[in-house]
Amino acid sequence: MPYCKVRQADIHYKDFGEGIPIIMLHGYSPDHRLMTGCMEPVFSKRDGWRRIYIDLPGMGVTKNYSDISSSDDMLDAVLEFIQAIIPNQSYLIAGESYGGYLTRGVIQKQKEKVLGAAFICPVIIPSAEKRTVEKHKILNIEKSFIEKLSKEELKGFSSNNVVLDAYTWLRYNQEILSGCEIADEKFLDKVQSKYGFTFEIDQSDFDKPSVFFLGRQDATVGFKDALDLINKHPRGTFAILDKAGHNLQMEQPQIFNSLINEWLDRIEVSIKHS
Repeated sequence: MPYCKVRQADIHYKDFGEGIPIIMLHGYSPDHRLMTGCMEPVFSKRDGWRRIYIDLPGMGVTKNYSDISSSDDMLDAVLEFIQAIIPNQSYLIAGESYGGYLTRGVIQKQKEKVLGAAFICPVIIPSAEKRTVEKHKILNIEKSFIEKLSKEELKGFSSNNVVLDAYTWLRYNQEILSGCEIADEKFLDKVQSKYGFTFEIDQSDFDKPSVFFLGRQDATVGFKDALDLINKHPRGTFAILDKAGHNLQMEQPQIFNSLINEWLDRIEVSIKHS
């Protein structure tokens, strides 16, 4: 298993393909499988991209992270990892949920190196109480399938998803639950108490191609707060998808794949003309 040693952690990562690097940051509690699950299908059909998937400290099989106690520390570890793995290179970055929050931190710290950014149901406001979120609503149920789930499985599945069917369950199980089950909850609770950065982010416009995936029924981070960033992303596509909660990439996979491909197309053109 490849590890990268930074000051505050030994970061486990997966590294696929060759070409322009893309750093992938998952959300809070799962691991890199959250991002490989939704991004790798896109790259089965296109070359020229090096995909680097991180296990954030406290998640996956990253080790020796006990000195980390805040999102500032998490971000420092990510920035050191990037410098170690792709020293002085330009790159793309994609972040889901908390990974989207860290992505905004990365852009704040080294905007000149970031060629483009993708935000999947990103955390905009760190404090859950201050977010504008939607009421959780289940819009699609495959009754014959959910009857096969245990009471406990159904409880977790139905509290997190808008679409309850065999396809979504399979992905939810493989890409989310598998990581959550090995997360260091005690450590994550510690970081949660210092979840917001101590410095300002989004302080200047990010004028490279970006894409925001926002779930119309996202009861975790909502979609409205992200719209406050629309003027900060003059090259940003903001997609609010119906029949999509906080696991939008699983509930609307065709639109997700299409917009990721379109984002990569825009970046290729942008690089060519820079």
